Amino acid sequence: MGNLDSKAQARLQALTGWAVIAAESGFVVPDADQLEKVAAVKSAEVLDFDSNAVLGWAATLNWLMSQATFGLVDPHMQLPDELKVPSGTDLKTITSVLVLDDAMPLERKPSGQLKAKLSREREKPATLSRVPKWELAAMVQVREAIARYMVPLSELRSRDANEGDTRLVVKDMLCEGLDYDKFNDLTTEYMVKQDFADYGVRIDKQLVAFIEVKRISQKLNERHLRQVQMYAVNEGVEWMVLTNGSVWQAYHLTGGLPVVVNMAFEVDLLGPKPLETNAAMMFFLHREALKRRRIDDLWKHRAATEPGALLGLILAEPMLEQIRKEVKRRTGIVTTAEALSEVIRTEIVDPKLIAKLYKS
Repeated sequence: MGNLDSKAQARLQALTGWAVIAAESGFVVPDADQLEKVAAVKSAEVLDFDSNAVLGWAATLNWLMSQATFGLVDPHMQLPDELKVPSGTDLKTITSVLVLDDAMPLERKPSGQLKAKLSREREKPATLSRVPKWELAAMVQVREAIARYMVPLSELRSRDANEGDTRLVVKDMLCEGLDYDKFNDLTTEYMVKQDFADYGVRIDKQLVAFIEVKRISQKLNERHLRQVQMYAVNEGVEWMVLTNGSVWQAYHLTGGLPVVVNMAFEVDLLGPKPLETNAAMMFFLHREALKRRRIDDLWKHRAATEPGALLGLILAEPMLEQIRKEVKRRTGIVTTAEALSEVIRTEIVDPKLIAKLYKS
């Protein structure tokens, strides 16, 4: 479990709790390594397991992980009846049924009653909410590509490769990892007035994003963002991506006077975070995910909770009035909203944030 993040560890714990009881009831279940792999990729159906122990229990494993994601403790205690046996179980040959409650094991009940119960279970509608196949395929594609390009990216950085070499690797990642067609979806040196964006991204012939690539050793900064922002404003494009191959930043642009730019996410493929975390973020740039606007909720949440937005909320008159009342309740001191605003702006908050907020 050392290489798993906290969410994957919660999934693995749920699977392990189930497997122990299932094995004690006489079923063949996945081994510890298989359970860890399933927990890592969040699905029992996307790995090429040559094992009935995994494939037969795929629906059960996926249900357990979905419940663990929602924070349910010991989800195997609430396992639906139809998931207590492997898929495709033959009524004539089954000799035991997994029971995860305090009821008498079914194998001790009369065979006629057992068959009747299993028949009812087969007639029940499926209750498992499956992840769409396109999403599973995209997640696997992204994860495998990141794993494959870790070494080339590390080599680029070690020799301080130039922007052209970095761009070659980025293009391969866009095509092999994020599923863009290099002929139909990507336009290199996209002309915007008298300048050129590194890549214009089209989905179904619609321009949806610009990608600007810098050399792998170069730290992405505000100047680079302004550059790609100019392209987006001039072409009426919502999405902008800055990358040096290792670090990827995705920004959303909302038109208006002035335009509003919000970062949706930043990921460093060569950074300390585990592969699964990086793949989960890069998934949002996958062609199919971007086409379906899966990234929208991400940037809206980031926009609502970024420091400037929260500071504006704190300095709003209703919030200052609530703070004033709380100060009086706790200390007996009477103050004003104006005085509180002054303290927050001059003594609590970073002056650079204040300048940015009031400039905007």
